[in-house]
This record gives sequence, C-alpha cells and structure tokens, in this order.
Amino acid sequence: MPPQPPATSLDGLRFAFGTLTVLPVPVARWDRDAARGGMLWAPVAGLVVGGCAALAGLLLMFLGGGALLAAVASAAVPAVLTRGLHLDGLADTADGLGSGKPAEDALRVMKQSDIGPFGVLTLLFVLLTQVAALAQAYGDSWGRGALAAVVSATAARVALTLAARTGVPAARPEGLGAAVAGTVPVRSALLVAVLVTVVAAGFGAFFGAFDIVRTAFAVIAACAAAERLLQHCRRRFDGVTGDVFGALAETAATAALVVLSLR
Repeated sequence: MPPQPPATSLDGLRFAFGTLTVLPVPVARWDRDAARGGMLWAPVAGLVVGGCAALAGLLLMFLGGGALLAAVASAAVPAVLTRGLHLDGLADTADGLGSGKPAEDALRVMKQSDIGPFGVLTLLFVLLTQVAALAQAYGDSWGRGALAAVVSATAARVALTLAARTGVPAARPEGLGAAVAGTVPVRSALLVAVLVTVVAAGFGAFFGAFDIVRTAFAVIAACAAAERLLQHCRRRFDGVTGDVFGALAETAATAALVVLSLR
C-alpha cells in the first residue's frame, strides 16, 4: 500500500473531538500522524467541553439555582461529554496504583470492569473537591465560575498533550494510550502549554491583576500535578495507558479548580 499523506489539521481536530468527547465527529484517520495532531488540538476540545460546562452553570445561576447547583452542573457536564471515560480512568488508575502489585498485575487490575475501594474513594474526593471549588468560584461571581469551568477543562487537555510527548512510552501495545503515547514532539507540547497559559491569563485580566496571575498559575499547577502523577505511573506501570490519560486529565482539572477557588 502506498504511504498515506501527512495528516491535516482537520484530521487532528477530528481525532481530538472524536476520541476525547461524545460529540458526533467521525475520526477519518486512526494512525500516529493523526494522533499527533489530535493531541496537539486536545486543548481546543477542552475549551468546547469547558464552555458547555460554563453555560450549564450560568444557566442555573440565571434561573436562581445558586452557586452550589451551578457547580454540580459544571462538574457533571464534562463527565457527560466524555462518557465518564476520564473519571473511569481515574478510578482504574487509583485501583492499579493502590494494589501495590507489579506492573503486569497492576495493569490487569486496571482492566477489570469493576471499581475497587481505592477507585471509589478517589472518585469521591476528586468530585467533592471539584464541586466545592466551583461553588466557591461561582459564589465569588458568575464570571469567575464560568472562567473556572473553562480553564480547568482546557488545562486538563493540556495535560494530555504533555503526556503524549516523545519519550513517554505506552504500558500496553494496544488501546488509546498506545495510539497516542510518544506522538507529540516535546517542543510542540511545551509550546501548546505556554500558549494556553498565556490565553488563560488574558481572560483572567477581565477580573483584575490578581486574576491574571491566579489563572496562569492554575494552568501551571494543573500541568505540574499531572506531571507528578505521570512520572509515578511511569515507574509503576512502565508506561502510560488510556486509563492513565484519563487520570491525568481529572488530576489537572482538579488542581486548576483548587487554585482558581483561592482568594
């Protein structure tokens, strides 16, 4: 067969939305070239998910639902728009790490369909943290709540871009983790992270000088928390899996929300 032409930006966008959201976007190509583009465009998918989460929260605030209800909606929408895959990955990764077993056995634990006690506890505390942080942001102002929803979802996908960089191996030869692991050049991944940080800080400027720093730091903290987890998973599992990518996204989103909730 003749070699395929290089993947276009549209191929990358389709890959990002087709694999990271439930939006009806067909994935035209499923190869590493398209996966590279998809991981580079991942923050755009996060922007759309975060925008939908913010709209849900703002709608409830407009209808008089209050900050807590708006926070629950903004935390629920990303789960719905990803079929809960990131939360499922977080739970499976927690069970794998908590098992204390060697890499091969831990990966087997992660592939099981049930969720163990480590996964349940991790999901509970992560979702509680996300809702509490969003409630604090919405309580400060509608705008800050919406900003928190958008920035956290986008920062979560930046973490995926960084985790897909070259030099990070896949723990299994199959699955989404293997499809995207090591596809993104390090320089490109860092450029995306810097660009998102700058843009986020720009939106923070609408709320004052302090929010410029806080919003930028939220993205940085999200990437740092995800990187810490990534390195731990590399040591424990000898690489990354699709579940690990989901755990990284939820970890980054939670870290960003915590920073954005601080006064």
